[in-house]
Amino acid sequence: MMTAPSTPALLVLADGLVLRGEAFGAAGTALGEVVFNTGMSGYQEVMTDPSYSGQLVTFTYPELGNTGVNSADQEADAPHVRGVIARELAPVPSSWRSEDTLEAWLSRHNVVGIRGIDTRALVRHLREGGAINGAISSDGSTPQQLLEQVRSAPSMAGLNLAREVSTTSPYEWSSLCPAAFDQRLQANPATPYRVVAIDFGIKRAILERLAAHGCAVTVLPADATLAQVLALNPEGVFLSNGPGDPAAVSSGIELARGLVQQANLPVFGICLGHQILGLALGGSTYKLGYGHRGLNHPCGSPGVVEITSQNHGFALDATSLPAADVEITHFNLNDRTVAALAHRHKPLFGVQYHPEASPGPHDADHHFGRFAALMAERRA
Repeated sequence: MMTAPSTPALLVLADGLVLRGEAFGAAGTALGEVVFNTGMSGYQEVMTDPSYSGQLVTFTYPELGNTGVNSADQEADAPHVRGVIARELAPVPSSWRSEDTLEAWLSRHNVVGIRGIDTRALVRHLREGGAINGAISSDGSTPQQLLEQVRSAPSMAGLNLAREVSTTSPYEWSSLCPAAFDQRLQANPATPYRVVAIDFGIKRAILERLAAHGCAVTVLPADATLAQVLALNPEGVFLSNGPGDPAAVSSGIELARGLVQQANLPVFGICLGHQILGLALGGSTYKLGYGHRGLNHPCGSPGVVEITSQNHGFALDATSLPAADVEITHFNLNDRTVAALAHRHKPLFGVQYHPEASPGPHDADHHFGRFAALMAERRA
């Protein structure tokens, strides 16, 4: 059978590296920060995770598309990645859950891709030089034209992307979808805990886990104020994951600071929410060289280790956190960055990794139970 001729594509990095491959997905040019994810599964969850907004994601697993795509595995209504970089693309999906091919799905959502490049060499380049702006193009632009565009694009540092991916209006979330990995827990209360979740780029899997642990969740936009939160009379407040530079999310930091100072409520932050909580407690953040994006990051404290799913390019500075009030409960055991913290005197804690693990291991799901236990204690 005759196959259609492939369309050439370019990947150009701001440091001048040019890689040539074949286009897939939508045609055109996409600019963003080039990062890599080391997970061996879950490409659809990654692509629809709002935390990847503004990024061109390199997948180290050598083949994408082998299980197609389906509506149950999405973390948002549409992909949030700007572009996809792959070694190979499976020509035919093989899964009873598949509803469409990855390429058709990306094309429909206007996400550009490049395949056929040496992703191992690219990842090594990023590890040595750090995450860097780049462009994927299949519209006939020359390397020099693309390089000029890339070098004029803003750095991820200083960008408040949370306001771009957040919901624009409040909504309720109180029921599990059939895809949740277990049923409601036996310890759930007869009356669900009233939780306000601040959407900095929240994943559906997080909402599912909160629901599974007995929470009725009201989701508010990223710019929600303390007065708006307290008006809902919550029993706990959740600060979600999201993209961009946490230090630029001034409204979220102000809200978290108000919760710390004025409200005796349990507060739980994940990823960007964890960083925002740390900033509100007096800490500072910095940009990692190439970030943590994968499913096998060991985190823990002496005698306790969790294998975790992670996706972040910034981290809290451990030396900046006030030791009198804040305990660092977990470190990333690869590089000793802050992986989790807790307030010594108030019911506040955050984890840098993703306990909802979509995709990834479920070692850390107990943090949702920890949040529920704090609300149960307050209710009692």
